[in-house]
Amino acid sequence: MTRSLVISGARGIGRGLARLLASKGHTIYLLDNNKEELSHTTSSLLSSFPGKILSSNCDLRNPAEITAAIENMKKHFHGQLDVLINNAAYTGSVGTTKLADLTLEEWNKSLETNLTAPMLLSQACVPLLRKGGARKEGGTIINVSSTRAYQSEPNSESYAATKAGLLGLSQALAVSLAKEGITVNALVLGWIHVGNECKKGDELSVKWEDGLEEREHEWQLTGRVGNVEDVGRAVEYLVGARGVTGTEMVVDGGVTRKMIYPE
Repeated sequence: MTRSLVISGARGIGRGLARLLASKGHTIYLLDNNKEELSHTTSSLLSSFPGKILSSNCDLRNPAEITAAIENMKKHFHGQLDVLINNAAYTGSVGTTKLADLTLEEWNKSLETNLTAPMLLSQACVPLLRKGGARKEGGTIINVSSTRAYQSEPNSESYAATKAGLLGLSQALAVSLAKEGITVNALVLGWIHVGNECKKGDELSVKWEDGLEEREHEWQLTGRVGNVEDVGRAVEYLVGARGVTGTEMVVDGGVTRKMIYPE
């Protein structure tokens, strides 16, 4: 049995990854702060994967709630974890709040959710991931970053800074945890369209490509906007690739390799 903890797993990329990993035989523990979405996702996934989905409501900006959630997961997983996916992202002010108007509170929301929480979750999960005894190999940590760590758009300071920081954290963790047998890698995601991965999307039978225009697909070198299956394949590779650690895997349709000229 492969035991996986998916952070922010109630909707979006996290929900899609939970479904894809469960389809590969993983038992999934979901953390999320949205009670309504978490309840919906847990019940809907359980209908497809009986006994394979567990969850806890958790405010990632509250260290005490993180500790309590990990302790609860530890009991269900009998003290062992194979995969931690740090997928949390607070995007609140991206593209809207000018630097002059960026409050310290808004900055701290990004910092605490996008960078501090992954550190605390990794720290708490190390005892569950490390090799030892009959366990000859440790588990893996996958941190979900963004191409905004490399490229910026106006008014994205807090998000870009924290997602770039997550790359540095991933590299440092890979070095620090190597002797524990734990691999650590980062996913650098571009446009992954997940409008269907939520309660409302289920109710309206939304397809992943709904709402996209042909010109948006043409912008990608791959000919289409990314979907959660693209991310799932990357995660599946990193989970099984014991010879890979400390690296960044870019899933962005090739967009960061494309020179764009003003029209």
